Amino acid sequence: MDKRVKKPISPEVAASRRETFYADIASGTLTISEAVVAMRKISRLTQQEFATHRGISVQALKQIEAGTANPTVQTLQSISDIFGLKIGFVPKKPG
Repeated sequence: MDKRVKKPISPEVAASRRETFYADIASGTLTISEAVVAMRKISRLTQQEFATHRGISVQALKQIEAGTANPTVQTLQSISDIFGLKIGFVPKKPG
C-alpha cells in the first residue's frame, strides 16, 4: 500500500493543468505516451493506481507510457474516458 502523503493542490492549479493539457491535445503537440503520462500525473495517481482505476494492467500502462506498446483502441479509450476524450483519426503534421 502506498503511504505517500499527497500535498493538496488548489482548484486553480488543477484547472490550469487541465487547461494546458487540453490545449496541448488540441494543438497536437503530445504523443500518445506523453498524453497518457500527463493524464496520470494530472490525476495524481501512481502507475498502479491509474492502471487499476482504468481497468488495464500496470505492464500495459508502463509500455504505453514508455512508447513501446501497441495498445488497442479499446485500451486507449479506457484511459482517455476520464478526461472526456475520444480516440479518432487526426491529420499528420506536415514535415
